[in-house]
Amino acid sequence: EEQLVESGGGSVQPGGSLRLSCKVSGYRYRIYCMGWFRQAPGKEREAVAQIDNLHSTNYDDSVKGRFTISQDSERKIAYLQMNGLIPEDTAMYYCATGGSGYCLGRAPEDFELWGQGTQVSVSS
Repeated sequence: EEQLVESGGGSVQPGGSLRLSCKVSGYRYRIYCMGWFRQAPGKEREAVAQIDNLHSTNYDDSVKGRFTISQDSERKIAYLQMNGLIPEDTAMYYCATGGSGYCLGRAPEDFELWGQGTQVSVSS
């Protein structure tokens, strides 16, 4: 069974850091593209970052300079290092893979497989 499992979410104070992980299992194809997305209550899901098989990356302007996406292709794990967290980063964070199209800047609807999400809360 193809499965993505996120972990690493939690509650932190502004300025704090978290590292999210996304483990892919049961996926028989080579992973071309991984994406991180987030959705806050009452808002649409938005893209945070993507990374392709050459480790090229793309970030939403709201997280540039604070978040870093990376992946361990061998172990099929993607990471999202989040530093300098602010209350506006509070959301459920999801990872995704599969689908079609160019990776960097890819829209949520073009990803095929999704994890269940991990909650990130930033408040004082």
